[in-house]
Amino acid sequence: MMKRFFSLLLLMFLALPALSHAADAPPFAETRTKAEQGDAAAQYNLGLMYEKGQGVTKDYSEAVKWYRKAAEQGDAAAQYNLGGMYYQGQGVTREYAEAVKWFRKAAEQGYAKAQSNLGVMYDEGQGVTRDYAEAAKWFRKAAEQGIAEAQYNLGVMYDNGQGVTRDYGEAVKWYRKAAEQGNAVAQYNLGVMYEKGQVVTKDYSEAVKWYRKAAEQGYAMAQYNLGGMYANGWGVTRDYAEAVKWYRKAA
Repeated sequence: MMKRFFSLLLLMFLALPALSHAADAPPFAETRTKAEQGDAAAQYNLGLMYEKGQGVTKDYSEAVKWYRKAAEQGDAAAQYNLGGMYYQGQGVTREYAEAVKWFRKAAEQGYAKAQSNLGVMYDEGQGVTRDYAEAAKWFRKAAEQGIAEAQYNLGVMYDNGQGVTRDYGEAVKWYRKAAEQGNAVAQYNLGVMYEKGQVVTKDYSEAVKWYRKAAEQGYAMAQYNLGGMYANGWGVTRDYAEAVKWYRKAA
């Protein structure tokens, strides 16, 4: 049974609203007053309220307005969210170059999710000239801060030799870090490496372990491969009923 090793980049764009700076954000009226007085944190929070419709009618244009005010004062979370608005075309015309601009500002301040997104932009050539070395650079910065998607993507760069020298050992290292955080595609890739004995010692039980984790998250290729492990009795007792169960889920 052929098991295909998919090592495509996981383009899980992290352009979601960041959490409010304060553990318990103040009410809308108080936040707006502070925002109008130039308080950057309040401007960010007000943008978040408008984006999510918290205490006010959802309004992406207003969200953009307030994110921009905070972003121009150097607030990294606001810069990140403003980049996300440009990337998604919410409240503004979609414009990848502007998304890159704001992601870069946040990334250069060490904002991990922005670093991860900037890596994706370079990898895809969205708003910038495609540059795998730059993509790997930004994925690494985010990966070292624990962003699972960046860890997975850096693993892919090493797996494919894009922007870095191909190094399967490094690929395994970063897949494992992402897999241990619950990233399903990294779990699947790690399972394939154990099944095939790529860099790691071939170990069907470990392959089954990682396939199962990804399969239980609904990842179809892992469900398919887990079915194959049961059908062949690799790493588990042969069980055709279990094989059918996982094949059905993948199907």
